Amino acid sequence: MSPTTASVSSPPAGIEGIRIYDPAAISRYYRSRPWRLLGRALLILGSFLWFLGGLLWDHWTGQGEARKAQQASDLRELLTRLGPTFIKVGQALSTRPDLIRPDFLEELIKLQDQLPPFDNQLAFAILERELGMAVDEAYREISPHPVAAASLGQVYRAVLYSGEEVAVKVQRPYLRQVLSLDLCLLRWGASRFGRFLPLNLGHDLTLIVDEFGIKLFEEIDYLNEGHNAEKFAENFHGDPEVKVPAIYWQFSSPLVLTLEWIQGFKLTETDKIRAAGVDPYAIVKIGVTSGLRQLLEHGFFHADPHPGNLFATLDGRLAYIDFGMMDQLETQTKETLASSVVQLINQDYAALAEDFVSLGFLAPSTDIRPIIPALEKVLGKAIGQSVRDFNFKTITDEFSALMYEYPFRVPAKFALIIRSLVTQEGSALSLDPNFKIVEVAYPYVARRLLTGESPQLRRQLLNVLFKNGKFQWQRLESMIAIARSDSQFDLLPTAQMGFQYLMSEEGLYLRRQLLLALTEDERLHTAEVQRLWGLIKDEIKPQQIFSVAINAIRDFSLTGVTTLISQTPAGSSR
Repeated sequence: MSPTTASVSSPPAGIEGIRIYDPAAISRYYRSRPWRLLGRALLILGSFLWFLGGLLWDHWTGQGEARKAQQASDLRELLTRLGPTFIKVGQALSTRPDLIRPDFLEELIKLQDQLPPFDNQLAFAILERELGMAVDEAYREISPHPVAAASLGQVYRAVLYSGEEVAVKVQRPYLRQVLSLDLCLLRWGASRFGRFLPLNLGHDLTLIVDEFGIKLFEEIDYLNEGHNAEKFAENFHGDPEVKVPAIYWQFSSPLVLTLEWIQGFKLTETDKIRAAGVDPYAIVKIGVTSGLRQLLEHGFFHADPHPGNLFATLDGRLAYIDFGMMDQLETQTKETLASSVVQLINQDYAALAEDFVSLGFLAPSTDIRPIIPALEKVLGKAIGQSVRDFNFKTITDEFSALMYEYPFRVPAKFALIIRSLVTQEGSALSLDPNFKIVEVAYPYVARRLLTGESPQLRRQLLNVLFKNGKFQWQRLESMIAIARSDSQFDLLPTAQMGFQYLMSEEGLYLRRQLLLALTEDERLHTAEVQRLWGLIKDEIKPQQIFSVAINAIRDFSLTGVTTLISQTPAGSSR
């Protein structure tokens, strides 16, 4: 009997009633059932002791170096045998270069949520109990066997009586019991022994377990997944390139989810995608830009975009499925991430180190001066190279050593972002090994900063354009040139917003700095202005400039204009 199905023949009603992760309630439940904890603990402990014994034997016999790859493979297989909780633990650890050595990281990244399907009759019994009707009453047709099986559930293909083709997800039986039992043990171990482990966490290990538990309990609530899908769809409403399946609520419950069937191909099926007349490069570009929109615009992002959850549709769209693992970013975090991408492209590693402090990767008290050259060494090769030559996996491997040498830590929320980036990169590689991710990412970020829809973004733009108090003409030229390389970028609305910002009270600092920039070093910077004009002259005609100016000042009152004029310095001195 596999460890994932052991001891689940008689589900305890109490644990099934805990719908939201509550470590105190779970602990109280199992304290009165210590035999369950003991049996599972012995199985887990015995499995890991056997694995550690193998590591020691290899060390004593001098085979440690030669068997590194096999050791990493053994760990992956061990986590898979222990079931869904430990598969998820392995996936989470695969995003933590500060905790796991590089060869183990490489193997853990391969972990897939693949398990044999559970009994078909049991699945249909769950369907009938959850929906309150017979299977043939809910669905006109349904596949006799699951078309896909994963660690948390399995999927059937069906047709509704109204004619829509749907996917029906059925959760594994007693999954909440299996996960809660493992989480109880993990939390107990973290609280007792976490402080003795040489881990660079920056906080209590139990917080990591709790964050993990919260996400797992959210993922096994299919109603929560359905709401996530609808929120995701609303964020991309009107986007012709992104497809989100519709949810059929009348045939859904916490353990069953019925959603629109997606016609298309997994991103790993490159030959089929090309044969259908779909451009793989275009699909990858959609994946990168939609991923950036999730992180930097909406703040609500898909944290598990592996190839099995992404499809290229027959009409050339990218379809997202499986919205169990999602997360939300705060506004300040979104804006700092946008800044970080630009600092990386501009190779300003001092500013990038400051962003790492703001994001929580470095403590506020950290002396970043010795870290700056180390960042340059690790990240410097990223610019202008393809995914094949330099990628997030390479960064992860090199950061593994860097994080032990310097006080880096990975905040729990960013473990999901890293996971998302790594898996999207794998999809990019499978479709186009020469795809340059920065060529897609930077135009998007440049557009976001240049348009400056929010005060936070406008402040980030100032941070990019000024260094040590001096205006960076080359950066502005670069941002405009790269932003214009994207066909979706319209310079006129950006110019209008920029003009409005310059005229506002908020733009006082920028007006003064621009006057200084035009006259710094005791000369007029006419050459820089001419180069900028050369970039935009084909898109902006004199009449358009006049219209933009009129539109920009139309909303200002006479008092506002008077205040503006009084604030603008007549001259400047250095």
